[in-house]
Amino acid sequence: MTRPATHIWRLLKWGRSLARHGALRGIEGDLNTPLQVKRLARIARLGTVQPREPDYATAFQDIGPAAIKLGQSLATRPDLVGEEATHNLLTLQDNLPPVPFPEIEAEIARSFDAPIQSLFARIDPVPVGSASIAQVHRATTAEGRPVAVKVVRPGIRDKLARDIETYEWAAAHLEALGGEASRLRPRLTIANFKRWTNRELDLRREAASASELAEAMRGFDGYCVPSIDWDRTNGRVMTLEWIDGIKISDRDALVAAGHDLPELARRLVLAFLTQAISAGFFHADMHQGNLFVRADGTIVAIDFGIMGRIDRQARQWLAEILYGLTTGNYRRVAEIHFEAQYVPPYHSVDEFATALRAVGEPMRGKPVSELSVGQMLDGLFAITRDFDMQTQPHLLLLQKTMVMVEGLATSLDPEINMWDVSAPFVREWIRDELGPEAAIADRLKTDVQTLLRLPDLIRRIEDSFPAKGGAPEPPPLPHVPLMWERRGAERGWFGYFAAALGGGAIVAAAAVAGLF
Repeated sequence: MTRPATHIWRLLKWGRSLARHGALRGIEGDLNTPLQVKRLARIARLGTVQPREPDYATAFQDIGPAAIKLGQSLATRPDLVGEEATHNLLTLQDNLPPVPFPEIEAEIARSFDAPIQSLFARIDPVPVGSASIAQVHRATTAEGRPVAVKVVRPGIRDKLARDIETYEWAAAHLEALGGEASRLRPRLTIANFKRWTNRELDLRREAASASELAEAMRGFDGYCVPSIDWDRTNGRVMTLEWIDGIKISDRDALVAAGHDLPELARRLVLAFLTQAISAGFFHADMHQGNLFVRADGTIVAIDFGIMGRIDRQARQWLAEILYGLTTGNYRRVAEIHFEAQYVPPYHSVDEFATALRAVGEPMRGKPVSELSVGQMLDGLFAITRDFDMQTQPHLLLLQKTMVMVEGLATSLDPEINMWDVSAPFVREWIRDELGPEAAIADRLKTDVQTLLRLPDLIRRIEDSFPAKGGAPEPPPLPHVPLMWERRGAERGWFGYFAAALGGGAIVAAAAVAGLF
């Protein structure tokens, strides 16, 4: 097990990189930041010159691969890192210097236990993309088909595991401080980050996600997912159909090619809603580098390492919330939050509805170009604090993706109104899923199934599985020994700050010596 001093040393070193880019200023200035965390931030920035404008994305890139993935995860947590940091982190580019091609060739051959010539007629040694976990090369199969080959970086698994262990340690100590730090559930954030990262390390999971999304979107015209070459895919290598197209962020090229940009924007929004609300399984990394437009206008998505999933009950609540916000039915939106147990029952539904109205009314009927997403998020997260709402990570991932989609749609069509595009889709889905016919069909199915069960079995199942709220059951979190559990609270805190001060002195000395 890694020693606390090692964790503190890593945190101070990373904190120094953050300080050089001004990324600790928000932590020190936030009234909700625990005093102990502020002290560590001050130690980490000793001797640094901070820029006027914080650059969180560059800071995370400088720290390394695990930090890049963590930064992408934190982009889903404006309640935890703030709205300014969230928008900056959404620009985080997951680009690293490529692994030398001989190492990539050896990794492919080793993973298939076969010579690379038996799989591919040619692989371009220059990668088309080089990210923190994997890099992508254009290739031609032995049968002559153009494909993209994604290969996990050799040795990256151990590097990520080491850093994530420190993230878990830090999150456990932060959450143990109680108050706002406990409500925001940083341990669960790191647990979700760890799960996403481990899933990205297994390219079979990404291939399966691409296949599942393609199946869910089969009936949606103008949106597609590249097909998987399963014979050339394993845990460390994924081979998929090569895509020729224009990046959706290249507006000038799209115009020159004659594409209808408002139609592309509208279709992108509806594709996301179809995934999230109809299928409950959505592409959660829909940034500008992962979407292309083919010559026929089809939007093509790539990179399915991060996917979101929402169960049917939560989708019903989500659809009603979106529809309630678009139509101004804030009372129903408030009731759903209480039904889902997002808001503790000791609060007033009417007061919560009024708080939602204060956030929702300024947004209705305006194009995105006239809306301040920052003000909206500030208002929403102020509500979560005022009404003691615990963070729902599954909804935060959805929210991050919505912000990405909104940004891309606005870049294509500045006059698009997200609410006007969303409302007809949501209204139709609610009618089909929650209307009288659907309710009768669901009731008949449920009643017949219930009649076929033995009463004793029903009672045992109901006793074993009590009713739950709208949030999915959080995963079991690993036990992280807290330093003050070992030697007593007083002595532990003294050692904590002594180690921090010692680490700070070492960092400062190293900085003077030019090691950082």
